[in-house]
Amino acid sequence: MITIKTVFFDLDGTLADTAQDLANALNQVLKNHSRPILSIEKIRSIVSNGGSALITKGFHIPHDSPEFEPLRNELLDIYRENITLETTLFPGVSELLSELEAQNIKWGIVTNKPGWLTRPLLDALKLTDKICSLVSGDTLSFKKPNPRPLLCACQRAKCEVSECIYVAGTERDILAGSRANMQTAVALFGYIGSSDDPQSWGADKMLHTPLDLLPWIENINNVEPLRIMKKVG
Repeated sequence: MITIKTVFFDLDGTLADTAQDLANALNQVLKNHSRPILSIEKIRSIVSNGGSALITKGFHIPHDSPEFEPLRNELLDIYRENITLETTLFPGVSELLSELEAQNIKWGIVTNKPGWLTRPLLDALKLTDKICSLVSGDTLSFKKPNPRPLLCACQRAKCEVSECIYVAGTERDILAGSRANMQTAVALFGYIGSSDDPQSWGADKMLHTPLDLLPWIENINNVEPLRIMKKVG
């Protein structure tokens, strides 16, 4: 019988709402180069795709342009200096993590965000000491949708792939989870864009809120409802 023992999460748009700080950094770069700034609505849906996507959105230049990499580095430097001015955990995430821990279910993070940005963000959110496994975008030479970051996370957490769920909010991430033979769940509460079709991504579960994960795990593990669900039920 399958038992869920570990949950892995993507970071931006799944655990943490980082959109405003990243939007502010992009708009500062745009101002620095006398370009018009963008609204948060135009930026939010691409945040999970990283700094390169933000520069493409703001400057409309190809990746092989000689301007591209300096602009991306400028963006990331500004973001690093202001990484948690407005970033918070999504509503319900703290309660979800507490309940997973209460059930002795480990949790970790697998993100394409580079480690030099991931670690200070997790430190500021006071999550670093609670993670069973962290794989950042520069941990390996492979990134999602390659499944190897997720397989690496499993090895570090000392768990079997069949015992894991991966929660994320992009098609790329769900594909990585599926390729790793994990069960997957889409964070609909995150940065799903108007042109996205998460129902077509092949995930096992759609989560309208972070706490929607709990009854799904209860059902898989055939256990009594978790405490947080008793409180709100």
